[in-house]
Amino acid sequence: MQLTGSPPWSPAAPAVSAAPPPPTALLRAGAHMVIAGLPSSPGAAVAEELAGAGPRVRFVPCGVTDPDTVQTAVDAASELVPLRVAVSCAGVATPGRMLSRSGSLNPDAFARVVGVNLVGTFNLFRLAAQRIAESEPVEGERGVLVATSSVAAYDSQVGQAAYAASKGGVATLTLPVARELAQHLIRVVSIAPGLFDTPLMAGLP
Repeated sequence: MQLTGSPPWSPAAPAVSAAPPPPTALLRAGAHMVIAGLPSSPGAAVAEELAGAGPRVRFVPCGVTDPDTVQTAVDAASELVPLRVAVSCAGVATPGRMLSRSGSLNPDAFARVVGVNLVGTFNLFRLAAQRIAESEPVEGERGVLVATSSVAAYDSQVGQAAYAASKGGVATLTLPVARELAQHLIRVVSIAPGLFDTPLMAGLP
């Protein structure tokens, strides 16, 4: 699916960071965009910055572990134009060793990382896929789901047990979902970036 000459896309991104360059090229090409993230995230500021490139961008408060707010973000994106793209890039990282002087990694902390990074991706995928499947195909496909895994899924470091497990889950989630949704003309892909400057990375010791 090429953006040029096709109906505008409306990506629903369940989290936002200041790391990637502002996607002004997409907006100039006619895309509609919903940036979704926690109320405390920089999402509203990023949306305001991007609004300078066009009025087709808005911020929707959302927490990926709350299916109701994810549904709200998907609905908001679908109000603009048919939803074609959903990008999951919400993420947290709680470092912790299995054995340390302060004790082992707290199970609740482990579960929180898996909940945000993996279950959050699942929440967006299932809700966005339902909406994308309702749209008419364009050039033989309806849309694409994009997940954010990590190089840590394949080459993690000491203290990254929770983060690596969650991102490994995202990576392995991609193939079965892609195979399932292929019949609905929906592509599913994941990326596995290395280190780059995000609010998450800035908060690590």
